[in-house]
Formats: sequence, C-alpha cells, structure tokens
Amino acid sequence: MKTVCRVCAGRCALEEGQTGFCKVRVNRDGIITSNAYGKVTSLALDPIEKKPLNYFYPGSRILSVGSYGCNFACPFCQNHEISMAGEREIIDGLLPIYHLSPGEAVKMAAEYVNRGNIGIAYTYNEPLINYEYVRDCAIPAREMGLKNVVITNGSVSLEVLDEVLPWLDAFNIDLKGFTDNFYRMVHGELEDVKRFIVRAAGKSHVEITTLIIPGLNDTEREIEEMAEWIASVRRDIPLHLNRFFPRYKMTDREATSPELLLRLAGAARNHLEYVRVGNC
Repeated sequence: MKTVCRVCAGRCALEEGQTGFCKVRVNRDGIITSNAYGKVTSLALDPIEKKPLNYFYPGSRILSVGSYGCNFACPFCQNHEISMAGEREIIDGLLPIYHLSPGEAVKMAAEYVNRGNIGIAYTYNEPLINYEYVRDCAIPAREMGLKNVVITNGSVSLEVLDEVLPWLDAFNIDLKGFTDNFYRMVHGELEDVKRFIVRAAGKSHVEITTLIIPGLNDTEREIEEMAEWIASVRRDIPLHLNRFFPRYKMTDREATSPELLLRLAGAARNHLEYVRVGNC
C-alpha cells in the first residue's frame, strides 16, 4: 500500500521502502520519514553575507550545515554534487559524510561564538525536506540564544513550514523565476513559493534571491512583475539578483552580463527598497 508524502507539492506516493523524488523522504512501515537525519555533507563557518543575508546581523558569521537531496531538479544547480545526491551516493562512498546529532551541531555552533558565530544556517541542499533535523537543532539553539537561518527554495507545504517557523529567525528564499513555465522546468510550482514567502515574511526576517539566467528569466518585464509582487508583501524585503555562470546541465549558455544584471536591478528598484546584485 502506498503512502503519500506531504512535505512538498510533489506528493510522492511511495511503496514500502521507496524513496521520493527528493531522495530523502522514504516510506518506512507506512510512515514517511527522512533518511538524511543527522547526515551532514557540508560544514563551514561562513560570512552571513554568503547566504546571502546582507541585512541580518551583517558582518557576522554563521555555522553552515548541509546534507543531501532536493525536491527540485534545477539544470543550473550550483550545488548539484550534494543536492542531486541521495543515500545511495553515501552508501557507495561518493559523498563525504559526518554524523552530527542536533546536540552536537548546537554545541559546535556555541563553541564558535567567540569567532563571530551567531547561530546555525541550514543550507547548501534543500534543508526543509529534512525538516525534522532543522527543528531538532533549532529548538535547543534558540534556547542557547543562537540564531537559526534557513536557505531554501520555499517549496514545502505550509504544514512543514509551520512546524519549524517558531524557531527560525531568518530565511533566504530562492525565487527562481516568476512564471509557471519556469517552475515546471525545475519540478516546482510558483504559487507554492509565493505562499511560503508570505507566511515566512509575516514571522521572520526574509531576503529573496533570483539567479538571472540568459533566455529564461532575464526580461525587465518579468523582474518588474516579481519586484512588484514582493513589494505587495513588504517593500523592505531585500532582493538579490545573482549572475549566472555555466554549471551542471547548463554549460551551453553564456554567463549573465553584468550590464544586464544592473539594468534588471534598476527595474526592481522601482518597487523595492533594497536590491543587490551578486556574483559580479
């Protein structure tokens, strides 16, 4: 008998032992759980601006923790080595793996406070497909006065978001484009991400990032519409427009020109207070 996963809009119907599209959610005895809990593939003390979160404790550092898997399939993924990987790659030794319990993660974050660390960033792959781990780290981290930050594609159910939202202090949400066609290409739905942004922005600090890809999401009209919608949520939500470089399955495209990026940023500033360009 199949069990439906309700973590994201993919709603994978999984047989016993079967893993979903994200390579993380698995059916075990009729219960959908995570096979990535406590499994860390990336660990670094990063500048907060690298997330990017330029308006949340600027100048500080944050312990960045990443696992594997993603519920999207972006052909331009910048971290595809881990986001497109699953448990099989770990079993076969293709990915480095650290076993890091929530208690160990929080202890490590606290030890780095004297190096400018403010907390934990759940990042690098899509962290909310492994939301139980985020929750179990975030609660004791908050109790110790540490901040919790999530870098996400914003494409999980509001039920999952509400499970972790009380313990989260900031998000960078990847708004990949502003058309349904773009989101179909990456295995997502634009309206899901918009609902996520509205809910998160009502409770936490939010910044938004869009990677500008030539020929896909690079028109002034699309960026104006995106910026106008973001402003309808809050004009003071920062928008990061980042430069695309050929990567993963999109090595056939040119990098985004800095001139185009600056022009699109100008269009977005017609609606938003804070617009930045990145990767230039």
